Amino acid sequence: MQTTVFLAGAAGAIGSTLVPLLVDAGYTVYGSTRRRERAQQIAGAGATPVIVDVFDARALTEALQRIEPACVIHQLTDLPAALDPAKLPQAIAGNARIRDEGTRNLIAAARAAGTKRLVAQSIAWAYREGAQPYDETMPLDTEAEGNRRVTVQGVVSLETQVLTAPLIGTVLRYGQLYGPGTGADAAKGASPVHVDAAAQAVLLALRHARPGVFNIADDNPVVSTDKAKRELGFSPAWRRSALNVTGSAR
Repeated sequence: MQTTVFLAGAAGAIGSTLVPLLVDAGYTVYGSTRRRERAQQIAGAGATPVIVDVFDARALTEALQRIEPACVIHQLTDLPAALDPAKLPQAIAGNARIRDEGTRNLIAAARAAGTKRLVAQSIAWAYREGAQPYDETMPLDTEAEGNRRVTVQGVVSLETQVLTAPLIGTVLRYGQLYGPGTGADAAKGASPVHVDAAAQAVLLALRHARPGVFNIADDNPVVSTDKAKRELGFSPAWRRSALNVTGSAR
């Protein structure tokens, strides 16, 4: 029997890469988007599209109760195309709401559907300034100010909810994404990660069912990925071409 998963954010940068990986690995995938025009993209990648807004708690719960997924994968973000600087302040607030309210709705829906696993996207650049490289035990920058404070508060809410829910909760702290569909062709930032490697980390998290937090990034001196390599078998050099996987990008 194939394992059924519900991928929230299936048309985003990571979601677009992740859907064909999951399908190729034998999972039955239901992929959500709030935009009906993206349904064909999701279907073309091999998943069953689900049109639902994460902020519509009732519709989300009804969808998951119908699907009964073994695992919910949370890859929702609210980022402007090409990370348009003029739209970033609004996006920061939108992302924080997704991480707080959206995560709460996803967990409630997952529990109502009898789901046992949850894998969620977080970020690897929310650590409080200190000795580097940062590992997963180091504190987040909860005393930040301005937009960074909004971001970190959203991250703390998401991670706390995932790790304390009565589920096997896995948090993947991604570095700055680059690659197809991300708006960045080359690595940038202190702890970058290629979108292919980020998507592969989700598949590894599903296979190993390890609860907890894992940094997911290229090898760099700022953020340690030793735990993900050791416990999940994560490789920052992994690319989709290694498996000759085909599928639509964002």
